[in-house]
Amino acid sequence: MASVNGDSEMGGVSRTYLDSQAVKEARSLISELCRQFYSLGWVSGTGGSITLKVHDSSLPKPQQLILMSPSGVQKERMEPEDMYVLSGDGTIVSSPSPKPYPHKSPKCSDCAPLFMKAYHMRNAGAVIRSHGIESCLATMFDPHSKEFRITHMEMIKGIQGHGYYDELVIPIIENTAYENELTDSLAKAIEAYPKATAVLVRNHGLDWSTPDHGPIQGVKGIPGVDCNVSKKARTMDSNCNMKPLPRCIVLDIEGTTTPISFVTDILFPYARNNVGKHLSATYTSAETQDDIKLLRSQVEDDLKQGVIGAVPIPSDDAGKEEVIAALVANVEAMIKADRKITALKQLQGHIWRSGFENNELKGIVFDDVPEALEKWHALGVKVYIYSSGSRLAQRLLFGNTKSGDLRKFLSGYFDTAVGNKREKCSYVEITETLGVDKPSEILFLTDIYQEAIAAKAAGLEAIISVRPGNSPLPENHGFKTINSFSEI
Repeated sequence: MASVNGDSEMGGVSRTYLDSQAVKEARSLISELCRQFYSLGWVSGTGGSITLKVHDSSLPKPQQLILMSPSGVQKERMEPEDMYVLSGDGTIVSSPSPKPYPHKSPKCSDCAPLFMKAYHMRNAGAVIRSHGIESCLATMFDPHSKEFRITHMEMIKGIQGHGYYDELVIPIIENTAYENELTDSLAKAIEAYPKATAVLVRNHGLDWSTPDHGPIQGVKGIPGVDCNVSKKARTMDSNCNMKPLPRCIVLDIEGTTTPISFVTDILFPYARNNVGKHLSATYTSAETQDDIKLLRSQVEDDLKQGVIGAVPIPSDDAGKEEVIAALVANVEAMIKADRKITALKQLQGHIWRSGFENNELKGIVFDDVPEALEKWHALGVKVYIYSSGSRLAQRLLFGNTKSGDLRKFLSGYFDTAVGNKREKCSYVEITETLGVDKPSEILFLTDIYQEAIAAKAAGLEAIISVRPGNSPLPENHGFKTINSFSEI
């Protein structure tokens, strides 16, 4: 059985229609395909997803219901009742009912935004995300190529508009830590390749830096060395003695990649000075209403705990201006206290996005950062960002620096959704997400002593960044320190 939301909330989709033969057949088809794809090796365990539209000739394709396989259910055990049902705009109409222990609670796929983008941009009838090893290998022939090309291959005749002598071109996009972060790059690939029926995601399941792929030539940052350097993550001293680099590097932003003054003197004031204007201009948007909902919840907790600066936010009945005035007062107090809370960071990210888009803001990083990021990327080291700022804010900063777009050297972003930066469990969560064999394969760089302590407790290697304007460290802190990324 499945739980169904009320018709009035979900565009009038009736229970009768949800129980119709067309929907039942679509449910059965997905569960059958999941088992078939598992047996073929195209998906493994809980990896991969299948989604398709319920064929109904009486409805235009954009209005047809969408069925989607859930997250966390092994494909070989998928049942028809496990499917999510969504409307044409992506709203969940029907969710699978929870199953008894040891089954996990149902969860809609994190790839739902990607699927909806493909449906809207291509008017697709189905979208499939495979985890086949072949698709990963196709992205590894040339780790820097943005597309995969093949011709004189019999099987490409099965793709509309292609024959044996034609060339099939499939765009390649870079993987991220979370699937939903691929949405923007997927949309750009679909737009840039109007004839493509697929998009490949590099390293989505495999890591090209693990095996040796021959020497790297002319790696920036290692001048005058005439030794062959494997793409496996390592570097060398002047005598060509190989020294291992970490498999992954996780970077803090403020005081590590970026001057503290940029955050305190530019980003924070910009958010504070524009919060009222932003809320007023975007008040009715779904994004801003979600921001307001988070702020209301945070302020309610703050009032109960007696947090200084917290003031009640009136209900919507009080009017837009009164609500915004209370929101502004709370946000200004949060910024002044430099609080590391999701409600504030999410809103700040949306305000900063407008600033970057209008060229009113430009990201600043220390001079040694771009060269180091490029060198680590060339050596196959995966670099991630972990900051109290939202992932959106992180992407904006590194995508709009005075040194250009540095996101091409980054593999993903973490924010306080994984936990507080001064708590061990946050680094345990990051370790599990990155999938390394040992936590010590991750190097964490930060300017905060307490963050280094937490990372070390989780088994990570930690180095403290000493930059102009950073707070002094306690005596005998016991950590290695650096003044520049070039020292790593």
